[in-house]
Amino acid sequence: MKKLSMLLAAIMLVSVLAACGSKANDEASTPAPTTTPAASSDVAQGTLADGNYFAQEDKFEDSGWKYMVEIEVKDGKIANVNWTGANKDGGMDKKALDKAGKYGMKEKAKAQAEWYEQAEKVEKFLIEKQDVKAITFDDKGKTDAISGVSISVNAFAKLADQALAAGPVAKGPYKDGTYHAEQKAFDEKSGWKSTADVTIVNGQIVAANWNAVHKDGGDDKKKQSIDGKYGMKAGGASAEWHEQAALVEAELLAKQDPAKIAVKEDGKTDAISGVSIHVSDFMTLVQEALASAK
Repeated sequence: MKKLSMLLAAIMLVSVLAACGSKANDEASTPAPTTTPAASSDVAQGTLADGNYFAQEDKFEDSGWKYMVEIEVKDGKIANVNWTGANKDGGMDKKALDKAGKYGMKEKAKAQAEWYEQAEKVEKFLIEKQDVKAITFDDKGKTDAISGVSISVNAFAKLADQALAAGPVAKGPYKDGTYHAEQKAFDEKSGWKSTADVTIVNGQIVAANWNAVHKDGGDDKKKQSIDGKYGMKAGGASAEWHEQAALVEAELLAKQDPAKIAVKEDGKTDAISGVSIHVSDFMTLVQEALASAK
């Protein structure tokens, strides 16, 4: 009897050990359930550095506009957003122009709201969501994510993302706005009077337009050049006047200060490749225009 009891106890012990081993093997072979952490943005966590963020498109679109986005971050959060555009011909930025009733999407395109009103909805949406990725759009740049917005938002989303990724930047030295200067009198020989228009956003020169008007009226100098009525190439120049003027304007945007573009005594410059026209009048006018922007 004693031997039988010992045998039964041994059998039970083996069974228990076998069961434990089987359970351990099952746990080892069955992967533990995985959990995907909830997506979180640096913005939502308040990790953005406080400061001013800015990005603008590299060139003007066929429409003549170049878009830009300013973002102010306070306490790690997006606090203020400004989406606007600058025109290749200078003048008021797009939002200011629209608020002045000079863009007119409702009247011209039968839009449900003016451009600036829709832009402000987009800005407000980003402030509320604190995440650029929340602004979804289709292949035409349109979005269903923001009620009351029918304008394309892809440029805004791209620029906002670009600005935040680049980090805070200092604002430029100028006061935002549009500035104009022109010569006091028409040139006695040519009959032209030069003009300069400069647009400032985020303290930077974002657009500049060099042009001229004639004492006899008619189209301005840039329009005549574009239409082939000024004819510098026919006179042996390497490029038409408006093409060279565009190179000078681009150099001003790059340098952000007319004083940084060297002008020779004869009024020409060696600082800008492809430019053989006199540039001194334009540089003087830009300095006059910017005097009230400081």
